[in-house]
Parts: sequence; C-alpha cells; structure tokens
Amino acid sequence: MELNTNIITTAPLDSASVVLLRDSAQGMQVLLLRRHQASNVLGGAYVFPGGKLDAADQSPGLLAQLSQDIGTLHQRLAEPDLSAERAAGLFVAAIREAFEECRILLGQTSDDSPDLQALQDALASGQSWSEAFQNLSLRLSTDTLVPWTRWITPRQSSVTHKRFDTRFFITRVPEGQTAEHDNHETTEALWITPREALVRYWDHQIELAPPQIMGLVQLGRHQNTQSALTEAQSRRPPVVEPEPFDQDGVRTICYPGDPRHSVARSAFPGPTRLMFKNKRFEPELGLAALLGQD
Repeated sequence: MELNTNIITTAPLDSASVVLLRDSAQGMQVLLLRRHQASNVLGGAYVFPGGKLDAADQSPGLLAQLSQDIGTLHQRLAEPDLSAERAAGLFVAAIREAFEECRILLGQTSDDSPDLQALQDALASGQSWSEAFQNLSLRLSTDTLVPWTRWITPRQSSVTHKRFDTRFFITRVPEGQTAEHDNHETTEALWITPREALVRYWDHQIELAPPQIMGLVQLGRHQNTQSALTEAQSRRPPVVEPEPFDQDGVRTICYPGDPRHSVARSAFPGPTRLMFKNKRFEPELGLAALLGQD
C-alpha cells in the first residue's frame, strides 16, 4: 500500500458501505471484496461493498418504494443536520452497491427469487438501477440494514486521493443468496472470519485500509451475527474522523479516545492509533492489539 501525503481540498463525497455477515461452522464471517488492481481508489485492497451516493438514489420515485418511510430512515441514521431525502438515499446507495458489486439483494431470500431475476434481466437490457426498480414496482427493503459507523476522510488523507463521508451499515446476508464479484470493480469475493482476515493482513497475504482494519477489530469482539447486530442497534453510529500526524518521521493516524485526538471518548474497542510501517498500517502493539490480546 502506498502512502498518500497530499492535502485534499475538495469536500468529502457522501457514500455508503455495507458490512455483510453470516454465521458459519468457523464462526461469524464477513464478506470482503478485492478491488480491481487498476482502481484509482484502494486498488488491490479488500474492502466492504460500497460506493458514493448517486443523485438517482434520492429520486422521489425510488424513495417511494422503500419498505420504511424517509422520516423513519432519517431518525435511524441519527444525522439531524442531513435532509430526510439524503438520509434515505444513503440506505438506497448501500443496497444498490451491495447488488452491483456482489449480486446480493437485501430483502430477497434466495438466488432464484422472481424479483431478483426480473431485476437482473432489466439491468441487462440497459435500464438503470432506479429505472428497473420503478418499472418493476419492486420494494427496497431497509428494515434489516443497521447504521453502524460513520467515517470521514481527513484532509491529509493517507490512502486515497479523494475524501469520503462514508456511512457503514451492517446486516445479515439474506439466506440462500450467493455473493459474486463483478469482475469489473472487484476481482474476488471472500467470506472470512474477522480474526482470520486480520491474521492474513499481518502476514502480508491481503491488503486492508484503516477503516476495514478497525472495522474487523470491532467485529472480532462478536461470536455471531446477532451479537454484532444487537450491539449496533443499541447505540448511535459513532463518527470517526481520523487525525493524522507524524511521529519520529512515521505517519500515524489516531482515532477518538487516543491522547492525541480531539475527541476523548473512544468510538470502538481496540487500538486508538495506527502507524504506517512496512508499507502498511500497524498498531503499536502489533497483531495482539488487533486481535484483542493487548
């Protein structure tokens, strides 16, 4: 992973990402997608499905087909300064990105659902996501999509040349659906336990960006999907604004709860800072800190 040292002057782009979970014989697993190596944002890294908010995600016609009204979604997102339409649009963006990047359609219970097949046929014919949903009169299921965390890229970004204001949602993958990478933006779909993902990262087998590292640390505290969902439902999504600084010539990113951060209260368990060493981000106490053994 290459370190970016530029100051970004543009405003952060609203975006949404969805953390898909499932229970398995190995324990709770999370879906990671490997971004295409040629991507200009985190090329080659393993990420949660997601992308920027589109104008069509907030169209009146599409918002009218949500399983919950926009007032309810605005309240659930817990961002009073955001318009209700934009808040609801972020739920739409999360659902759309999950489908576009890994063919998971929230609210459907199997790969052979008539609605899922009809949507795939409509998109294959050239219709946009918004057009297909409205023409087919499909419902967008938001009930099981739980706001989890909000990450805002600092102006002095470390891993990308763009700024994002990303709302991470968490949900259980619908029963009977199979995740598939799109071979365009993503080249691999990987179901893996949070602990195994962190170990593979530490062994230089996969690349992860800081939001994914810290997200996996947080997920690693849960034994099953219900535990993770219950915890997310019990609180407001914490706002994470990483604050970078240089320490002895080493780029370091600190998070809420760190002595160097402007917010004293921790946003999540685990280490409160990561240092850019060995061409990746590492906590001061190494792998043990990521696995909750510190």
